[in-house]
Amino acid sequence: MAIDKVLLEVLNNRFTGIVEEMGYVIHRAAFTTFVKETWDFDSALVTTDGEVFAYPRNIGVTNMLSMSMRAAIQCFDSYEPGDVVLTNDPLTAKGMSTHLPDYMMFRPIFSQGRIVCFAWCFVHSSDVGGIVPGSIAPHASDRFQEGVVIPPVKLFKAGILDEEMRRFILANCRIPDQNWGDISALTAALTTAQRRMEDCFAHYGADNVSALIKGLLEYGEARARAVIAELPDGRYTFSDYLEGDLLKTNHVRINVTIEKSGSDIVMDFSGTDPQVNAAFNLPTHGMLNQFLVLGIVNFLRTSDPGIPFNRGMVRPISVKVPEGSILNPTRFAATGIRYTTALRVSDVVMGALSQMAPDRIPAAGSGQYGLLTLSDLEPETGTYVVHVLEPLQGGSGGRPGKDGIDGINFSGGALRNAPIESLELDSPIFVTGYKLNDAVAPGRWRGGSGIMFEFQLLSPHAQISSRGWDRFHLRPWSRDGGSGGTLGATAILDSQGNERRIPKIEVLRLAPGETVRIVSPGGGGFGDSFLRDPAAVLRDVEDGFVTVVEAREQYGVVIVDGKVDNVATETLRRAKGAQGASHEAFDFGQERRLYEEKLPQAFQDLVVRVLSGEPASSRLYLRDIIYERCFRSGHEDLDEAALRHMISDLGEATRRPVLGWPRLRAVS
Repeated sequence: MAIDKVLLEVLNNRFTGIVEEMGYVIHRAAFTTFVKETWDFDSALVTTDGEVFAYPRNIGVTNMLSMSMRAAIQCFDSYEPGDVVLTNDPLTAKGMSTHLPDYMMFRPIFSQGRIVCFAWCFVHSSDVGGIVPGSIAPHASDRFQEGVVIPPVKLFKAGILDEEMRRFILANCRIPDQNWGDISALTAALTTAQRRMEDCFAHYGADNVSALIKGLLEYGEARARAVIAELPDGRYTFSDYLEGDLLKTNHVRINVTIEKSGSDIVMDFSGTDPQVNAAFNLPTHGMLNQFLVLGIVNFLRTSDPGIPFNRGMVRPISVKVPEGSILNPTRFAATGIRYTTALRVSDVVMGALSQMAPDRIPAAGSGQYGLLTLSDLEPETGTYVVHVLEPLQGGSGGRPGKDGIDGINFSGGALRNAPIESLELDSPIFVTGYKLNDAVAPGRWRGGSGIMFEFQLLSPHAQISSRGWDRFHLRPWSRDGGSGGTLGATAILDSQGNERRIPKIEVLRLAPGETVRIVSPGGGGFGDSFLRDPAAVLRDVEDGFVTVVEAREQYGVVIVDGKVDNVATETLRRAKGAQGASHEAFDFGQERRLYEEKLPQAFQDLVVRVLSGEPASSRLYLRDIIYERCFRSGHEDLDEAALRHMISDLGEATRRPVLGWPRLRAVS
């Protein structure tokens, strides 16, 4: 049938209104602070094949648009009106769920006895069991340490609550009352979607609505292809690192090659390092995943603000993700902090895109989403209180024509900060500082500032766990002559105010009266800092981001008595211009340069390629032995033949079967 384009736009806006109303129901009805204040939830309408066809623009985390629900939907042979499915399992819900704290729920929406679509929503729970309060710890080595796994189950069957399943879920978390409150909020949102879609069917007819859903996805695809077609064809490669300190390994490289032809894009992540024995693995199952294409989706939304928000946007994109890599790990790998990895994927994708469209892509932002979980044990009852504190991002990168945004990173800007009053009411802390960091990366358009968050602990029973921190050792990269971003840092202040620097927090216990101070990274600069408007430099001095000395040294701007000395500034800048300074397209910072002097990218490529034939669980172990030898004696003598010989010797132990395993396997 021919589709009325006016009606298509009307239904697109109506569907958007439905999913946003779902979001507001969750926001108003949820129990946990991290949901009701920080907005870590989402909602959507989904086709019977698992494609999102309606997605919010203004509420929720806004990064799940590209997920696929197909595997989760296919877990059941049939559905009845009133069924509601709950899951948090990355293994069986391939592509939808990616770590255990995300309670995901969906229900079929019927018309005249047939399913027209599904409604879906989720919240990030503050605790689902596991090794630490809050469930997520960097040192978790498999998913069984991260909480209770819930394969897709019908929590409601034909509208009737499965009370046994409810008791089982709540018995395996530290905050059952709060979790049930959040689950009830999701249930209410799904009921809202059911009612609103029934109104649509009554007004337009279910057959027309089905046809328009298909048309919306095709429309989203066409708009995306129009944007992609404007980019130059070619192959563009970029890489970046996750820091290895919390992973107890060397830095972990993420590599992408984007091949663009016409209106099609292939993203090949070959060259990416192996999966890790920590919680940073991103379970994509080798399929197009919402986090792999996050950078491209953001680019499309920015390039065409009117594009329909649906999974048709990513139909022009295909992916290649090596098995056993950190982006496609084996089935029981820990995945709790997969979003930090996703942010680094976004950075490398944006780095590749910046080679296609250099005047449209910013420098790298903070590239991390640091979260603190504070748990306290009520001494009389033994009841746990678990709260996720502020989502500390950091500054975005400088943009062509604009400074970076202070305190917010483009890839993670949807979450809100929690009000200080709410934190102090719910948690045994006193917030002593929450502000922008004073340091910013120089550039014609400077990087955005990070955040300083400081709080004093008031309870002797409290424990702090942390996740998502990165860019404490390797800076966000800059563009076109700007300087690399600023690094994060963590410190403890005792009751007398004495400060000591500490590594990134994993699990931390403090005495009452001690204070934690965390500074998040800032984004990289864009463009030659000596071309920055002197008036903008003066504003940065007045705002405390730049000192008078830094203004002179980093920007060539001379400030005397609170005013710009234009003559001295012009003279100083002309002297620099006479030196004929040249700029690289990217500046990755001295820290990364020193690392790659020891481990050149070409050598890392060789190691990843040679290790690809080894068992996935052994690759990181073998890689680190090879790198340790390189650090001691260099890599010049380690060609492919030498590497294969070394791995053959080392790998014998990693491949040796456990005593009795062949017999047990045969019996099973």
